[in-house]
Amino acid sequence: MNRIRTIGKPCFLLILAFLQVLFFVVMYRRGSSKIFESFSKRNGKNWDYSKVKDIYTNLTLFTPALTDELQYCPPKSPLLVGPLSITFQNIPSLKRILKKNPYVKRGGLYTPPHCQARYKTAILIPHRNREMHLRHLLYYLHPFLQRQQLHYRIYLIHQAGNETFNRAKLLNVGVRESLKDEDWDCLFLHDVDLIPENDHNLYVCDETYPKHFSSAMDKFNYRLPYWSYFGGVSAMTPEQYMKINGFPNSYWGWGGEDDDIAYRVRYAGLKIVRVPLNIGHYKMVTHNTDKGNEENQKRFDLLVKSPRKWKEDGMNSLEYKLISKRLMYLFTNITVDVGVAPKDKKTKTRS
Repeated sequence: MNRIRTIGKPCFLLILAFLQVLFFVVMYRRGSSKIFESFSKRNGKNWDYSKVKDIYTNLTLFTPALTDELQYCPPKSPLLVGPLSITFQNIPSLKRILKKNPYVKRGGLYTPPHCQARYKTAILIPHRNREMHLRHLLYYLHPFLQRQQLHYRIYLIHQAGNETFNRAKLLNVGVRESLKDEDWDCLFLHDVDLIPENDHNLYVCDETYPKHFSSAMDKFNYRLPYWSYFGGVSAMTPEQYMKINGFPNSYWGWGGEDDDIAYRVRYAGLKIVRVPLNIGHYKMVTHNTDKGNEENQKRFDLLVKSPRKWKEDGMNSLEYKLISKRLMYLFTNITVDVGVAPKDKKTKTRS
């Protein structure tokens, strides 16, 4: 009997190891999103995105309160309508956006005029040469956030000059500069070309773990592209952001930084939670590759070094020059010089 147990245990371990490998192969394939899709439909309402509402529906029904002693806003906003109509046929002017959002103050700051907000959210948008995308985002994002009765502020972190773009470093700058203004409950890391399609996708943080919001983008046929994907729109509390040491500052050009920060979440003993696919719908404003934001050829080498480098490359090593911080009508514009990408070291050859 003992002999049978001795033989059986290694066989069992081999089978268990094989099943684990098989699990990860399946989950990391593109088809893993189908598993998430079926899971999300079991966890929430099955929204009909063929029936949409205008983003500004019902917002004019609420006027400023006549007293300074405001009651807290209800836990669930009565303004939520679900799927929203999002189109990019006409580029809205800043004047039109401003007219449709009369309660937005300079700097892109908004506080519900009729109740006291329960949550404070900072929206951080890395930016350069994306004015058309920005106007689309401002047109839809301001009323989207107002429908949720949040106290919020939109920050545009603009990289000065024509050097290689560094999205990750700009987000680190946005976190540092925004926290000088207010003790935000939640920091949203938001790409300028993504528009949320469902106002039940609440822009508040998970108190325990970093949260991924753009789980179902039209670019990926409204499916999660791979298991560890953390790009597009994500959010963390200031404490979570500092715990993972923020984004790495060393990713110049397109790609890699979102995978790196997903690894950092795990290294810090945390995990990623997601908005269900049936709520996390986003439309992307199409665009070509930006000049100065070409594919980062070093990203895979940087990802390999991530386990050793994450504690020393991030918020604790952030350096930049603040050029200006201006309160525009619809957003706070932070213009910074983040430096230049390091040059490749050329090996000297003897003649």
